[in-house]
Amino acid sequence: MKLRSIVAAGLGGAALTLLLDPALAQTAAPHAPTPNKGDTAWMLIATCLVLMMSVPGLALFYGGLVRTKNMLSLLTQVFAIVCLACLIWVFYGYSLAFTNGGGLNDFVGGLSKAFLRGVDPNTTAATFSNGVVIPEYVYICFQMTFAMITPALIVGAFAERMKFSALVLFIVLWLTFVYFPVAHMVWYWAGPDAIGDAAKTLAGATDDAARNAATAKLAEVKADAGLIYKWGALDFAGGTVVHINAGVAGLVGALLLGKRIGYGRDLLAPHSLTMTMIGASLLWVGWFGFNAGSNLEANGTTALAMINTFVATAAAALSWLFVEWGAKGKPSLLGMLSGAIAGLVAVTPASGFAGPMGSILLGLAAGGLCFVFCSSVKNALGYDDSLDVFGIHCVGGVLGALATGILVNPALGGAGIPDYESKPGELAVAAYEFGPAFIAQAKAVLLTLMWSGIGSAILFKLVGVIVGLRVTQEEEREGLDLADHGERAYNY
Repeated sequence: MKLRSIVAAGLGGAALTLLLDPALAQTAAPHAPTPNKGDTAWMLIATCLVLMMSVPGLALFYGGLVRTKNMLSLLTQVFAIVCLACLIWVFYGYSLAFTNGGGLNDFVGGLSKAFLRGVDPNTTAATFSNGVVIPEYVYICFQMTFAMITPALIVGAFAERMKFSALVLFIVLWLTFVYFPVAHMVWYWAGPDAIGDAAKTLAGATDDAARNAATAKLAEVKADAGLIYKWGALDFAGGTVVHINAGVAGLVGALLLGKRIGYGRDLLAPHSLTMTMIGASLLWVGWFGFNAGSNLEANGTTALAMINTFVATAAAALSWLFVEWGAKGKPSLLGMLSGAIAGLVAVTPASGFAGPMGSILLGLAAGGLCFVFCSSVKNALGYDDSLDVFGIHCVGGVLGALATGILVNPALGGAGIPDYESKPGELAVAAYEFGPAFIAQAKAVLLTLMWSGIGSAILFKLVGVIVGLRVTQEEEREGLDLADHGERAYNY
Protein backbone atom coordinates (compact mmCIF):
# COMPACT_ATOMS: atom_id res chain seq x y z
CA MET A 1 0.00 0.00 0.00
CA LYS A 2 2.87 2.37 0.83
CA LEU A 3 4.49 1.62 -2.54
CA ARG A 4 1.24 2.43 -4.31
CA SER A 5 1.01 5.77 -2.52
CA ILE A 6 4.59 6.71 -3.31
CA VAL A 7 4.27 5.82 -6.99
CA ALA A 8 0.95 7.62 -7.31
CA ALA A 9 2.26 10.71 -5.54
CA GLY A 10 5.45 10.75 -7.59
CA LEU A 11 3.60 10.62 -10.92
CA GLY A 12 0.74 12.83 -9.70
CA GLY A 13 -1.79 11.12 -12.01
CA ALA A 14 -5.46 10.47 -11.35
CA ALA A 15 -5.39 7.80 -14.03
CA LEU A 16 -2.62 5.90 -12.22
CA THR A 17 -4.54 6.18 -8.95
CA LEU A 18 -7.53 4.61 -10.67
CA LEU A 19 -5.30 1.81 -12.00
CA LEU A 20 -3.72 1.05 -8.62
CA ASP A 21 -6.79 1.46 -6.42
CA PRO A 22 -10.02 1.76 -8.43
CA ALA A 23 -12.29 1.71 -5.35
CA LEU A 24 -10.42 4.61 -3.76
CA ALA A 25 -10.50 6.62 -6.97
CA GLN A 26 -14.23 6.03 -7.41
CA THR A 27 -14.89 7.31 -3.90
CA ALA A 28 -12.83 10.42 -4.52
CA ALA A 29 -14.25 11.23 -7.96
CA PRO A 30 -17.60 9.56 -8.82
CA HIS A 31 -18.18 8.64 -12.41
CA ALA A 32 -20.44 10.89 -14.45
CA PRO A 33 -23.88 9.38 -15.21
CA THR A 34 -24.03 7.17 -18.26
CA PRO A 35 -27.08 6.70 -20.49
CA ASN A 36 -29.34 3.74 -19.85
CA LYS A 37 -29.91 1.65 -22.98
CA GLY A 38 -33.63 1.35 -22.29
CA ASP A 39 -34.06 5.13 -22.00
CA THR A 40 -32.00 5.64 -25.13
CA ALA A 41 -33.99 3.08 -27.12
CA TRP A 42 -37.29 4.62 -26.04
CA MET A 43 -36.15 8.11 -27.02
CA LEU A 44 -35.01 6.90 -30.45
CA ILE A 45 -38.48 5.43 -31.01
CA ALA A 46 -40.22 8.56 -29.66
CA THR A 47 -38.18 10.72 -32.03
CA CYS A 48 -39.30 8.68 -35.03
CA LEU A 49 -42.91 8.85 -33.84
CA VAL A 50 -42.80 12.66 -33.69
CA LEU A 51 -41.29 12.80 -37.19
CA MET A 52 -44.21 10.65 -38.37
CA MET A 53 -46.57 13.32 -37.03
CA SER A 54 -45.24 15.76 -39.63
CA VAL A 55 -44.59 13.43 -42.53
CA PRO A 56 -46.87 11.85 -43.44
CA GLY A 57 -49.34 12.60 -40.59
CA LEU A 58 -49.83 16.37 -40.73
CA ALA A 59 -49.26 16.48 -44.49
CA LEU A 60 -52.12 14.03 -45.11
CA PHE A 61 -54.36 15.61 -42.48
CA TYR A 62 -53.99 19.06 -44.03
CA GLY A 63 -53.86 17.80 -47.62
CA GLY A 64 -57.20 16.05 -47.34
CA LEU A 65 -58.84 19.24 -46.04
CA VAL A 66 -58.00 21.42 -49.05
CA ARG A 67 -59.38 21.25 -52.57
CA THR A 68 -57.95 18.80 -55.08
CA LYS A 69 -56.04 21.54 -56.92
CA ASN A 70 -54.05 22.37 -53.76
CA MET A 71 -53.35 18.90 -52.35
CA LEU A 72 -49.84 18.62 -53.73
CA SER A 73 -48.94 22.14 -52.59
CA LEU A 74 -49.79 21.26 -48.97
CA LEU A 75 -47.73 18.08 -49.15
CA THR A 76 -44.80 20.02 -50.61
CA GLN A 77 -45.05 22.80 -48.05
CA VAL A 78 -45.04 20.45 -45.05
CA PHE A 79 -42.21 18.29 -46.39
CA ALA A 80 -40.10 21.33 -47.31
CA ILE A 81 -40.61 22.87 -43.85
CA VAL A 82 -39.53 19.63 -42.19
CA CYS A 83 -36.31 19.59 -44.23
CA LEU A 84 -35.61 23.29 -43.65
CA ALA A 85 -36.12 22.99 -39.91
CA CYS A 86 -33.86 19.93 -39.76
CA LEU A 87 -30.86 21.77 -41.17
CA ILE A 88 -31.48 25.09 -39.42
CA TRP A 89 -31.76 23.19 -36.13
CA VAL A 90 -28.30 21.64 -36.38
CA PHE A 91 -26.73 24.81 -37.81
CA TYR A 92 -27.80 27.13 -34.98
CA GLY A 93 -31.31 26.34 -33.72
CA TYR A 94 -30.31 23.82 -31.07
CA SER A 95 -27.71 26.21 -29.74
CA LEU A 96 -30.13 29.15 -29.59
CA ALA A 97 -32.75 27.05 -27.81
CA PHE A 98 -30.69 24.99 -25.39
CA THR A 99 -27.49 26.78 -24.38
CA ASN A 100 -26.78 29.68 -22.05
CA GLY A 101 -27.27 33.00 -23.80
CA GLY A 102 -25.18 35.15 -21.47
CA GLY A 103 -26.78 38.55 -20.99
CA LEU A 104 -29.77 37.49 -23.12
CA ASN A 105 -30.23 34.16 -21.37
CA ASP A 106 -33.75 34.97 -20.19
CA PHE A 107 -34.87 35.14 -23.82
CA VAL A 108 -32.53 33.17 -26.06
CA GLY A 109 -29.46 30.95 -25.94
CA GLY A 110 -26.04 31.54 -27.45
CA LEU A 111 -24.03 30.07 -30.30
CA SER A 112 -21.65 27.93 -28.25
CA LYS A 113 -23.04 24.77 -29.91
CA ALA A 114 -23.65 26.19 -33.38
CA PHE A 115 -23.04 23.52 -36.02
CA LEU A 116 -23.11 21.09 -33.05
CA ARG A 117 -19.68 22.19 -31.90
CA GLY A 118 -18.55 20.13 -28.92
CA VAL A 119 -21.18 17.43 -29.36
CA ASP A 120 -20.07 13.84 -29.96
CA PRO A 121 -21.34 10.31 -29.26
CA ASN A 122 -20.09 10.56 -25.66
CA THR A 123 -21.72 13.85 -24.63
CA THR A 124 -24.98 13.60 -22.72
CA ALA A 125 -28.08 15.65 -21.98
CA ALA A 126 -29.94 15.77 -18.68
CA THR A 127 -33.43 14.35 -18.19
CA PHE A 128 -35.74 15.17 -15.26
CA SER A 129 -34.24 12.72 -12.78
CA ASN A 130 -31.02 13.17 -10.85
CA GLY A 131 -28.24 11.05 -12.27
CA VAL A 132 -30.16 10.06 -15.41
CA VAL A 133 -28.94 11.19 -18.83
CA ILE A 134 -29.41 10.34 -22.50
CA PRO A 135 -26.96 10.77 -25.40
CA GLU A 136 -26.97 14.39 -26.51
CA TYR A 137 -27.41 13.38 -30.15
CA VAL A 138 -30.68 11.67 -29.21
CA TYR A 139 -31.87 14.78 -27.37
CA ILE A 140 -30.92 16.96 -30.34
CA CYS A 141 -32.88 14.73 -32.73
CA PHE A 142 -35.92 14.59 -30.44
CA GLN A 143 -36.12 18.34 -30.02
CA MET A 144 -35.47 18.74 -33.74
CA THR A 145 -38.76 17.01 -34.53
CA PHE A 146 -40.60 19.64 -32.46
CA ALA A 147 -38.90 22.38 -34.47
CA MET A 148 -40.06 20.56 -37.61
CA ILE A 149 -43.75 20.22 -36.85
CA THR A 150 -44.38 23.59 -35.17
CA PRO A 151 -43.89 25.82 -38.26
CA ALA A 152 -45.60 23.17 -40.40
CA LEU A 153 -48.75 23.63 -38.30
CA ILE A 154 -48.90 27.30 -39.29
CA VAL A 155 -49.48 26.71 -43.01
CA GLY A 156 -52.98 25.37 -42.43
CA ALA A 157 -54.23 28.80 -41.43
CA PHE A 158 -53.53 30.40 -44.82
CA ALA A 159 -53.64 27.30 -47.01
CA GLU A 160 -54.40 27.68 -50.72
CA ARG A 161 -53.20 31.27 -51.11
CA MET A 162 -49.59 31.93 -50.02
CA LYS A 163 -46.59 31.95 -52.35
CA PHE A 164 -44.19 29.07 -51.83
CA SER A 165 -41.18 31.42 -51.97
CA ALA A 166 -42.75 33.64 -49.33
CA LEU A 167 -43.50 30.64 -47.14
CA VAL A 168 -39.92 29.38 -47.26
CA LEU A 169 -38.50 32.79 -46.32
CA PHE A 170 -41.07 33.27 -43.56
CA ILE A 171 -40.37 29.88 -42.00
CA VAL A 172 -36.61 30.51 -41.84
CA LEU A 173 -37.20 33.86 -40.13
CA TRP A 174 -39.97 32.56 -37.85
CA LEU A 175 -37.89 29.68 -36.55
CA THR A 176 -35.00 32.03 -35.85
CA PHE A 177 -36.81 34.91 -34.18
CA VAL A 178 -39.93 33.28 -32.72
CA TYR A 179 -39.63 29.53 -32.20
CA PHE A 180 -36.09 29.24 -30.86
CA PRO A 181 -36.50 32.06 -28.31
CA VAL A 182 -39.84 30.70 -27.06
CA ALA A 183 -38.40 27.18 -26.76
CA HIS A 184 -35.49 28.62 -24.78
CA MET A 185 -37.72 30.67 -22.49
CA VAL A 186 -39.97 27.70 -21.68
CA TRP A 187 -37.65 24.68 -21.65
CA TYR A 188 -34.07 25.75 -21.01
CA TRP A 189 -32.72 25.15 -17.49
CA ALA A 190 -29.55 23.95 -15.81
CA GLY A 191 -30.96 20.49 -15.11
CA PRO A 192 -31.71 18.42 -11.99
CA ASP A 193 -28.12 17.46 -11.27
CA ALA A 194 -26.86 21.04 -11.29
CA ILE A 195 -29.60 22.09 -8.86
CA GLY A 196 -29.27 18.94 -6.76
CA ASP A 197 -25.50 19.23 -6.45
CA ALA A 198 -25.72 22.89 -5.45
CA ALA A 199 -28.42 22.05 -2.88
CA LYS A 200 -26.28 19.23 -1.44
CA THR A 201 -23.33 21.56 -1.11
CA LEU A 202 -25.50 24.08 0.73
CA ALA A 203 -26.91 21.41 3.03
CA GLY A 204 -23.39 20.23 3.87
CA ALA A 205 -21.92 23.68 4.51
CA THR A 206 -20.44 23.91 8.01
CA ASP A 207 -19.70 27.61 8.39
CA ASP A 208 -21.06 30.98 7.28
CA ALA A 209 -18.53 31.45 4.49
CA ALA A 210 -19.30 28.05 3.01
CA ARG A 211 -23.04 28.62 3.36
CA ASN A 212 -22.83 32.02 1.65
CA ALA A 213 -20.80 30.58 -1.21
CA ALA A 214 -23.15 27.62 -1.59
CA THR A 215 -26.22 29.88 -1.47
CA ALA A 216 -24.74 32.07 -4.19
CA LYS A 217 -23.96 29.00 -6.31
CA LEU A 218 -27.50 27.64 -5.93
CA ALA A 219 -28.95 31.00 -6.94
CA GLU A 220 -26.64 31.10 -9.96
CA VAL A 221 -27.71 27.63 -11.07
CA LYS A 222 -31.41 28.43 -10.67
CA ALA A 223 -30.93 31.64 -12.64
CA ASP A 224 -29.46 29.66 -15.55
CA ALA A 225 -32.85 29.18 -17.19
CA GLY A 226 -35.25 30.77 -19.64
CA LEU A 227 -37.59 33.49 -18.42
CA ILE A 228 -40.81 31.48 -18.51
CA TYR A 229 -39.15 28.51 -16.81
CA LYS A 230 -37.97 30.82 -14.02
CA TRP A 231 -41.53 32.04 -13.56
CA GLY A 232 -42.41 28.46 -12.61
CA ALA A 233 -44.64 27.82 -15.62
CA LEU A 234 -45.18 24.17 -16.57
CA ASP A 235 -45.24 22.91 -20.16
CA PHE A 236 -44.58 19.21 -20.36
CA ALA A 237 -44.57 18.78 -24.14
CA GLY A 238 -45.29 22.07 -25.89
CA GLY A 239 -48.60 23.77 -25.18
CA THR A 240 -46.91 27.17 -25.36
CA VAL A 241 -43.85 26.34 -27.45
CA VAL A 242 -45.72 24.46 -30.17
CA HIS A 243 -49.45 25.06 -30.18
CA ILE A 244 -50.06 28.60 -28.91
CA ASN A 245 -46.92 29.69 -30.75
CA ALA A 246 -48.04 28.24 -34.09
CA GLY A 247 -51.73 28.97 -33.62
CA VAL A 248 -51.40 32.71 -33.11
CA ALA A 249 -48.84 32.95 -35.93
CA GLY A 250 -51.34 31.22 -38.21
CA LEU A 251 -54.11 33.66 -37.27
CA VAL A 252 -51.85 36.64 -37.96
CA GLY A 253 -50.95 35.18 -41.35
CA ALA A 254 -54.58 34.50 -42.25
CA LEU A 255 -55.55 38.08 -41.37
CA LEU A 256 -52.67 39.65 -43.29
CA LEU A 257 -53.12 37.51 -46.42
CA GLY A 258 -56.88 37.98 -46.47
CA LYS A 259 -59.62 35.54 -47.33
CA ARG A 260 -59.53 32.97 -50.10
CA ILE A 261 -61.38 33.84 -53.30
CA GLY A 262 -64.97 32.75 -52.83
CA TYR A 263 -64.75 32.38 -49.05
CA GLY A 264 -68.24 32.65 -47.58
CA ARG A 265 -69.80 32.36 -51.04
CA ASP A 266 -68.49 29.24 -52.76
CA LEU A 267 -68.22 25.71 -51.43
CA LEU A 268 -64.60 25.21 -50.31
CA ALA A 269 -65.09 21.67 -49.09
CA PRO A 270 -62.32 19.18 -48.21
CA HIS A 271 -61.48 16.99 -51.18
CA SER A 272 -60.66 13.81 -49.22
CA LEU A 273 -61.76 13.20 -45.65
CA THR A 274 -60.33 9.72 -46.13
CA MET A 275 -56.86 11.28 -46.31
CA THR A 276 -57.69 13.46 -43.33
CA MET A 277 -58.75 10.40 -41.31
CA ILE A 278 -55.46 8.67 -42.12
CA GLY A 279 -53.50 11.78 -41.20
CA ALA A 280 -55.37 12.29 -37.91
CA SER A 281 -54.78 8.66 -36.94
CA LEU A 282 -51.06 8.98 -37.65
CA LEU A 283 -50.99 12.17 -35.59
CA TRP A 284 -52.56 10.40 -32.61
CA VAL A 285 -50.08 7.52 -32.78
CA GLY A 286 -47.15 9.89 -33.23
CA TRP A 287 -48.36 12.03 -30.34
CA PHE A 288 -47.35 9.28 -27.91
CA GLY A 289 -43.78 10.07 -28.88
CA PHE A 290 -44.56 13.77 -28.59
CA ASN A 291 -46.01 13.59 -25.06
CA ALA A 292 -44.60 10.44 -23.48
CA GLY A 293 -41.23 11.07 -25.13
CA SER A 294 -41.04 14.50 -23.51
CA ASN A 295 -40.24 12.80 -20.21
CA LEU A 296 -36.86 11.93 -21.82
CA GLU A 297 -36.70 8.55 -20.07
CA ALA A 298 -38.80 5.42 -19.64
CA ASN A 299 -40.48 5.40 -16.23
CA GLY A 300 -43.82 5.92 -14.50
CA THR A 301 -44.19 9.52 -15.63
CA THR A 302 -43.75 8.34 -19.21
CA ALA A 303 -46.64 5.93 -18.66
CA LEU A 304 -48.71 8.74 -17.12
CA ALA A 305 -48.17 10.91 -20.20
CA MET A 306 -49.15 7.97 -22.39
CA ILE A 307 -52.45 7.19 -20.68
CA ASN A 308 -53.33 10.89 -20.59
CA THR A 309 -52.71 11.05 -24.34
CA PHE A 310 -55.16 8.18 -24.77
CA VAL A 311 -58.01 9.39 -22.61
CA ALA A 312 -57.94 13.14 -23.30
CA THR A 313 -58.02 12.50 -27.04
CA ALA A 314 -60.95 10.09 -26.84
CA ALA A 315 -62.87 12.46 -24.57
CA ALA A 316 -62.33 15.46 -26.83
CA ALA A 317 -63.26 13.55 -29.99
CA LEU A 318 -66.56 12.44 -28.44
CA SER A 319 -67.15 15.88 -26.93
CA TRP A 320 -66.89 17.63 -30.31
CA LEU A 321 -68.92 14.87 -31.97
CA PHE A 322 -71.87 15.15 -29.57
CA VAL A 323 -71.79 18.95 -29.28
CA GLU A 324 -71.83 19.26 -33.06
CA TRP A 325 -74.52 16.60 -33.31
CA GLY A 326 -76.70 18.60 -30.96
CA ALA A 327 -75.96 21.92 -32.66
CA LYS A 328 -76.18 20.85 -36.31
CA GLY A 329 -78.24 17.69 -36.22
CA LYS A 330 -75.59 15.34 -37.61
CA PRO A 331 -72.40 13.83 -36.14
CA SER A 332 -69.55 14.34 -38.61
CA LEU A 333 -66.29 12.51 -39.14
CA LEU A 334 -64.45 15.81 -39.62
CA GLY A 335 -65.84 17.05 -36.31
CA MET A 336 -64.70 13.95 -34.46
CA LEU A 337 -61.22 14.14 -36.01
CA SER A 338 -60.98 17.84 -35.19
CA GLY A 339 -62.01 17.07 -31.62
CA ALA A 340 -59.32 14.43 -31.33
CA ILE A 341 -56.66 16.93 -32.40
CA ALA A 342 -58.08 19.50 -29.96
CA GLY A 343 -57.76 16.96 -27.15
CA LEU A 344 -54.21 16.13 -28.12
CA VAL A 345 -53.34 19.82 -28.17
CA ALA A 346 -54.94 20.56 -24.80
CA VAL A 347 -53.36 17.63 -22.99
CA THR A 348 -49.88 18.31 -24.38
CA PRO A 349 -48.73 20.73 -21.65
CA ALA A 350 -50.51 18.74 -18.94
CA SER A 351 -49.64 15.20 -20.08
CA GLY A 352 -46.95 14.54 -17.48
CA PHE A 353 -48.56 16.58 -14.70
CA ALA A 354 -52.32 15.84 -14.70
CA GLY A 355 -53.97 12.63 -13.61
CA PRO A 356 -56.04 10.53 -16.04
CA MET A 357 -59.40 11.73 -14.66
CA GLY A 358 -58.28 15.34 -14.90
CA SER A 359 -57.14 14.70 -18.48
CA ILE A 360 -60.58 13.34 -19.38
CA LEU A 361 -62.21 16.52 -18.06
CA LEU A 362 -59.66 18.58 -19.99
CA GLY A 363 -60.46 16.66 -23.17
CA LEU A 364 -64.19 17.14 -22.73
CA ALA A 365 -63.69 20.89 -22.28
CA ALA A 366 -61.31 21.13 -25.24
CA GLY A 367 -63.68 19.42 -27.67
CA GLY A 368 -66.58 21.71 -26.84
CA LEU A 369 -64.59 24.94 -26.61
CA CYS A 370 -62.66 24.42 -29.84
CA PHE A 371 -65.90 23.54 -31.67
CA VAL A 372 -67.38 26.89 -30.60
CA PHE A 373 -64.28 28.78 -31.79
CA CYS A 374 -64.10 26.93 -35.11
CA SER A 375 -67.75 27.54 -35.87
CA SER A 376 -69.56 30.33 -34.02
CA VAL A 377 -66.62 32.61 -33.19
CA LYS A 378 -64.94 32.20 -36.58
CA ASN A 379 -68.18 32.85 -38.44
CA ALA A 380 -69.01 35.86 -36.28
CA LEU A 381 -65.62 37.49 -36.78
CA GLY A 382 -65.32 36.46 -40.44
CA TYR A 383 -61.62 35.56 -40.59
CA ASP A 384 -60.50 32.81 -42.98
CA ASP A 385 -58.44 30.40 -40.91
CA SER A 386 -58.53 27.77 -43.65
CA LEU A 387 -57.92 24.64 -41.57
CA ASP A 388 -58.75 26.02 -38.10
CA VAL A 389 -55.18 26.31 -36.84
CA PHE A 390 -56.09 29.11 -34.43
CA GLY A 391 -59.35 27.58 -33.29
CA ILE A 392 -57.77 24.23 -32.45
CA HIS A 393 -54.10 24.81 -31.72
CA CYS A 394 -54.09 28.25 -30.12
CA VAL A 395 -57.40 27.95 -28.27
CA GLY A 396 -56.73 24.35 -27.24
CA GLY A 397 -53.18 25.25 -26.26
CA VAL A 398 -54.32 28.15 -24.08
CA LEU A 399 -56.91 25.96 -22.37
CA GLY A 400 -54.36 23.20 -21.77
CA ALA A 401 -51.67 25.56 -20.50
CA LEU A 402 -53.99 27.24 -18.01
CA ALA A 403 -55.53 23.93 -16.91
CA THR A 404 -52.06 22.47 -16.26
CA GLY A 405 -51.64 24.90 -13.37
CA ILE A 406 -54.79 23.43 -11.83
CA LEU A 407 -54.61 19.74 -12.74
CA VAL A 408 -51.02 19.36 -11.48
CA ASN A 409 -52.43 19.59 -7.95
CA PRO A 410 -51.93 16.21 -6.21
CA ALA A 411 -55.29 16.69 -4.49
CA LEU A 412 -56.88 16.48 -7.93
CA GLY A 413 -54.87 13.41 -8.93
CA GLY A 414 -52.00 15.36 -10.44
CA ALA A 415 -48.34 14.45 -10.20
CA GLY A 416 -47.32 17.64 -8.39
CA ILE A 417 -44.55 20.12 -9.18
CA PRO A 418 -41.04 18.61 -8.96
CA ASP A 419 -38.78 19.93 -6.19
CA TYR A 420 -35.06 19.38 -6.79
CA GLU A 421 -33.85 21.39 -3.78
CA SER A 422 -35.42 20.20 -0.53
CA LYS A 423 -34.31 16.58 -0.93
CA PRO A 424 -31.45 16.61 -3.46
CA GLY A 425 -31.18 13.36 -5.39
CA GLU A 426 -34.68 12.21 -4.45
CA LEU A 427 -37.95 12.54 -6.34
CA ALA A 428 -39.68 15.19 -4.22
CA VAL A 429 -42.83 17.21 -4.85
CA ALA A 430 -43.23 20.84 -3.82
CA ALA A 431 -46.24 22.07 -1.87
CA TYR A 432 -48.98 23.11 -4.29
CA GLU A 433 -50.37 26.65 -4.21
CA PHE A 434 -53.12 27.49 -6.67
CA GLY A 435 -52.44 31.22 -6.98
CA PRO A 436 -48.74 31.13 -7.92
CA ALA A 437 -49.20 28.05 -10.13
CA PHE A 438 -52.08 29.53 -12.14
CA ILE A 439 -50.51 32.98 -12.41
CA ALA A 440 -47.29 31.46 -13.76
CA GLN A 441 -49.30 29.64 -16.44
CA ALA A 442 -51.22 32.79 -17.36
CA LYS A 443 -48.03 34.81 -17.68
CA ALA A 444 -46.51 32.14 -19.93
CA VAL A 445 -49.60 32.16 -22.16
CA LEU A 446 -49.65 35.95 -22.45
CA LEU A 447 -45.94 36.24 -23.23
CA THR A 448 -46.16 33.52 -25.89
CA LEU A 449 -49.19 35.18 -27.50
CA MET A 450 -47.42 38.54 -27.59
CA TRP A 451 -44.03 37.22 -28.71
CA SER A 452 -45.42 35.09 -31.51
CA GLY A 453 -48.26 37.44 -32.49
CA ILE A 454 -46.16 40.60 -32.74
CA GLY A 455 -43.08 38.81 -34.05
CA SER A 456 -45.05 36.96 -36.72
CA ALA A 457 -46.78 40.16 -37.87
CA ILE A 458 -43.41 41.87 -38.33
CA LEU A 459 -42.00 38.90 -40.23
CA PHE A 460 -45.05 38.58 -42.50
CA LYS A 461 -44.78 42.27 -43.34
CA LEU A 462 -41.06 41.94 -44.03
CA VAL A 463 -41.56 38.94 -46.30
CA GLY A 464 -44.36 40.79 -48.08
CA VAL A 465 -42.00 43.64 -48.87
CA ILE A 466 -39.24 41.33 -50.09
CA VAL A 467 -41.10 38.77 -52.23
CA GLY A 468 -44.82 39.38 -51.74
CA LEU A 469 -47.09 37.12 -49.71
CA ARG A 470 -49.95 36.04 -51.91
CA VAL A 471 -50.28 34.37 -55.29
CA THR A 472 -52.21 36.19 -58.03
CA GLN A 473 -55.95 35.68 -58.45
CA GLU A 474 -55.34 33.68 -61.62
CA GLU A 475 -52.87 31.39 -59.83
CA GLU A 476 -55.22 30.94 -56.89
CA ARG A 477 -58.09 29.97 -59.20
CA GLU A 478 -55.84 27.57 -61.10
CA GLY A 479 -54.59 26.01 -57.88
CA LEU A 480 -51.18 26.10 -56.23
CA ASP A 481 -50.30 22.59 -57.43
CA LEU A 482 -49.79 23.85 -60.97
CA ALA A 483 -49.12 27.53 -60.25
CA ASP A 484 -46.32 26.95 -57.74
CA HIS A 485 -45.06 23.46 -58.52
CA GLY A 486 -46.02 22.60 -62.09
CA GLU A 487 -47.53 19.21 -61.17
CA ARG A 488 -50.76 17.75 -59.87
CA ALA A 489 -51.54 15.53 -56.93
CA TYR A 490 -53.87 13.52 -59.17
CA ASN A 491 -53.75 12.81 -62.89
CA TYR A 492 -56.92 11.17 -64.19
